[in-house]
Amino acid sequence: MQSPSKKTFPVLIFWIIVGWVGFLILPWYGIEDFWTFEWLVDGYPLDSDYAPGIFLIAQGEKLWLTPLLLPLIGGLFAYRLGKEHALYANILILAGAFGFAWLIAQGFGIGLRGWSYDWLEAIFGPLDDRQFGMGYGAMLVSACFLFLLTQGIAARGAVNGDVFVVSSIGFVIAVVGVFVFFPIARMLIAAFITEEGSYSVSVFFSKFLSNRLWGLGCLSGGKCGAAWNSLALAVLVGFLTTVLGLVFALVVTRSGFRHKRLLRALTVLPIITPPFVIGLALILLFGLSGSVTVWVSDLFGIQPTRWVYGMPGVLIAQLLAFTPIAFLVLIGVVEGVSPSMEEAAQTLRASKWQVFRTVSLPLMRPGLANAFLLGFIESMADFGNPLVLGGNFDVLSTEIFFAIVGAQYDQGRAAVLAIVLLAFTLSAFYAQRFWLGKKSYTTVSGKGDSGIHPHMPNRLAIPVFISAGVWALFTIVIYVMIVYGSFVELWGVNDTLTFKHYVTAFSVRMDAEGLRWTGSAWNSFWTTVQIAALAAPLTAAVGLITAYLLTRQTFIGKNAFEFGTMLSFAIPGTVIGVSYILAFNVPPIELTGTGVILIVSFIFRNMPVGVRAGIASMSQLDKSLDESSLTLGANSAQTFRLVILPLLRPAILAALVYSFVRAMTAISAVIFLVSAEYDMATSYIIGRVENNDYGLAIAYSTALIFVMLLAIAILQLAVGKTNIGRRMSQPKP
Repeated sequence: MQSPSKKTFPVLIFWIIVGWVGFLILPWYGIEDFWTFEWLVDGYPLDSDYAPGIFLIAQGEKLWLTPLLLPLIGGLFAYRLGKEHALYANILILAGAFGFAWLIAQGFGIGLRGWSYDWLEAIFGPLDDRQFGMGYGAMLVSACFLFLLTQGIAARGAVNGDVFVVSSIGFVIAVVGVFVFFPIARMLIAAFITEEGSYSVSVFFSKFLSNRLWGLGCLSGGKCGAAWNSLALAVLVGFLTTVLGLVFALVVTRSGFRHKRLLRALTVLPIITPPFVIGLALILLFGLSGSVTVWVSDLFGIQPTRWVYGMPGVLIAQLLAFTPIAFLVLIGVVEGVSPSMEEAAQTLRASKWQVFRTVSLPLMRPGLANAFLLGFIESMADFGNPLVLGGNFDVLSTEIFFAIVGAQYDQGRAAVLAIVLLAFTLSAFYAQRFWLGKKSYTTVSGKGDSGIHPHMPNRLAIPVFISAGVWALFTIVIYVMIVYGSFVELWGVNDTLTFKHYVTAFSVRMDAEGLRWTGSAWNSFWTTVQIAALAAPLTAAVGLITAYLLTRQTFIGKNAFEFGTMLSFAIPGTVIGVSYILAFNVPPIELTGTGVILIVSFIFRNMPVGVRAGIASMSQLDKSLDESSLTLGANSAQTFRLVILPLLRPAILAALVYSFVRAMTAISAVIFLVSAEYDMATSYIIGRVENNDYGLAIAYSTALIFVMLLAIAILQLAVGKTNIGRRMSQPKP
């Protein structure tokens, strides 16, 4: 057993100080606005709304906080004993575990109306007091207890006594448990709650077996249930986006097409576009007053129909929106097939078609499976396009939305629908892993691998080029319509060009008080930029720490740890939104209506991308770099900060780009979590669409697209200037 390094010991006193500061100085309960500090001049520290824990106890209030002094004192006692003492580790583990357990117990046991559960009142009698959600003080004290516990576990020799690694594992487990598993658990429980507040299995099954959810009326000319609609749509989108993504990947990597950069840019463009904007463009083209509809009607005398509203329109919109994701997954897989294996097959006199069918395509199975899974999950989670184009075609995401914000306001039904949605996505996740099996698809080794990829056979190249050309042209038309539609007075009625929509959204004015942002969209725009800018670095940080633990460390429960961190990848944003409402609108963690809940949702919705980006990059770094640093006396924290992170700069920036863009354009979770104070751009645009103000909605969306392009250009410029391990000039003789 290896004892903790002396360099890690001062970390203990840091966390002890953090705990005492939280208990003695900072407000224990949450304040109305997390970002402001007006409480410093508004009755602090005597006002019970802003009082620290010690002041609440001294005033005879919230006496259930008193036992928390014991673990704080225990941490000081362990520090005084020193790490060489036999009781050092045990005291830290006991103090951290007791403090954390008591904090959780009192947080869940006492809520806004006193006791949270009837059985507690039966045991202890009525409680004439109550408590609100955690504030700064409770947050710091809980962090103190967590790291006291991890310090004690490290002192017992876990993971070779490495305090940084054990603390990182504990931190990731804690935050994933609180912000992923806990909301999902609350959602599962909510599905069994009756209107009277009791629990009933029959209530769950009455909602789960609803004909509106599982009906098959479409087989006899009626409507199918939302579950079957969502499943059929997701399977179609997953399959077709995979095919189209493969088509574009083959054009870029297996042909002599000269304008590959333009094609890459065109296929990636929908990623930075709010999802429902494509639906709006389809309405401008194929709606009752759409350009194509009116032209066909005048030319052939055909009565215009509403065919675009329903499954066809939603399918087309989702194909346009999610094909780029499949392309980004598949292009690396297609390029990664070893040319030597294809050349070997040709040497054995196989034709180009046989080589592609029997060698190249089977080796692309992991990419094809991942692309299908992403398309399936994105379709399941998509909220904007079905809301704009769905018509009478009900899907789970929109049904969940109307169950929460509609006149019915049935949280139990929303929870049941979210469970069905989650079951579909997790089933697809495991079906993908089962299909891939345990076969090896590795084709590139450390040995030199010469050769270039052969071009596609003609029988494949012709349909691929036709499909890519048609789809690329269609995408260009869609984006031309998006831009053009933002300058039209009233689409289909008055085609006069105007800047009215941009002026309404983004007007500014100079007066005696200075520059004033008078446009109706500025509030949501600046809020969106602020939230995205805060969420992106935190997302990258949590993802890279998790990737470091998965690639560089070995510990008990590593597989379960990886599954937990990747679970949010398989959870649609709609489910995240519903579960966060159910979990964080009451103590002990009250976040509903704040900007914090938006940041947290973005972090854990996009974290798996940072994890995978980090794993991919760290897998290319030899572990001898870590070993050399440790041999020279650095600890794991210093090695991670000074050796690993500088070599991951491109991966970090890529994670930042993705996280920022996704936060700017997200809608499925955001629509449930926004408030009057923290309104996001996408929810504002959806509001304009619901009011049939398409011009303003498209103008705002167009502005967002250009903002995203600018942000990506700036970050990509930074990536391009990163030089790792390359000589900039020849050495002097």
